[in-house]
Amino acid sequence: MSDYTAPPTGLPEHLPAGERLLWQGRPDWRAFARSAFHVRGLTLYLTAVVAWCAVSLVMDQGWTQQTALSVTRYAAIAAAPVLFLLAYAWLIARSTTYTITSKRVVMRQGSVVPMTINIPYTRIESAALSTKVDGFGDISLLLSGKDRLAYFMLWPHARPWRVAKSEPSLRAVPDVVKVGQILARALAASADLPAPAFAAGAEPLATVQTVPA
Repeated sequence: MSDYTAPPTGLPEHLPAGERLLWQGRPDWRAFARSAFHVRGLTLYLTAVVAWCAVSLVMDQGWTQQTALSVTRYAAIAAAPVLFLLAYAWLIARSTTYTITSKRVVMRQGSVVPMTINIPYTRIESAALSTKVDGFGDISLLLSGKDRLAYFMLWPHARPWRVAKSEPSLRAVPDVVKVGQILARALAASADLPAPAFAAGAEPLATVQTVPA
């Protein structure tokens, strides 16, 4: 009988001796769809386009069976990209695991070809917290020195519009303030600094902790 035991979900291998698991979680797919894919804004825009087309058809032809069929067809076409993005957000959330340990942040992503990104605390210059509605939010990691991760390799787990120096991000995290506190304390401990006073919500993006390179 084999004594092999699988590593914890989201990790490529068992944690080394002395390293502790502090938190694990996944993105919320609904919050991910809103923040990463802007589904809410897209839905409003497409709804306005369909409504404008419907009004134009009614003014030209009146409300006939042909008009109803045309409006239904436009609505179906408009709904397709929204439904695709919702399904894609669900798939991403299902195949992603974020892990915070006492020594690093681990991002496991990819449904077809899983990929694991290990980010030791010694490589993190700072972390920033962005809070959204309902307690969800993002935690972005600024890497120190010349460390680079390709933006398109990280996407959509990257801070938006930071392409030249991409910032790996834990996105659409539930209860993000609590997770930010866990990460802030872990960063402080790794740099042998006092635990930071964490004031969530002071700014849209607040520095969590800076670790000397």
